[in-house]
Amino acid sequence: MPSTEFRQHIANLATQLQGKALNADLETWLNQEHGINSDTYQQVKAQCERGVSEGWLCQYEGGGLRYGRIFKPSEDLAGFSVDVVDMENIAGPHHTHTNGEIDLIMPLEGDALFDGHAAGWMVCPAGSSHKPTVTQGRALVLYLLPDGKIEFT
Repeated sequence: MPSTEFRQHIANLATQLQGKALNADLETWLNQEHGINSDTYQQVKAQCERGVSEGWLCQYEGGGLRYGRIFKPSEDLAGFSVDVVDMENIAGPHHTHTNGEIDLIMPLEGDALFDGHAAGWMVCPAGSSHKPTVTQGRALVLYLLPDGKIEFT
């Protein structure tokens, strides 16, 4: 089970995101304020790694990747759901971000890239879509989805 400390880290971050447009400006802000050298990034990555090793994170497997929703949308998470995917040199299923998506990319092995992005934050605006792809290694990717909405195509 995820720790209350982990949920609190995500809740603190989510409240800072509340009401912000999911766009390039938010991506820049996240990487400046909560980027790879920040306590936020380090704490979330450590919690995610622990969750994978303890088996409460990425507990499902399909199509060569491991995944799992750890928190449903809720008020304390500013309406975001939280999912984590463990991917190694693979493309996941194509999907549309109904209300947008905020991704935290956490390389584990090699110089893993997620959709061409190195460690840090990536923001996808509402209505965007992609086939999420990790290359050059293995990474965990934490997804914050407004209202938990995602549409697989």
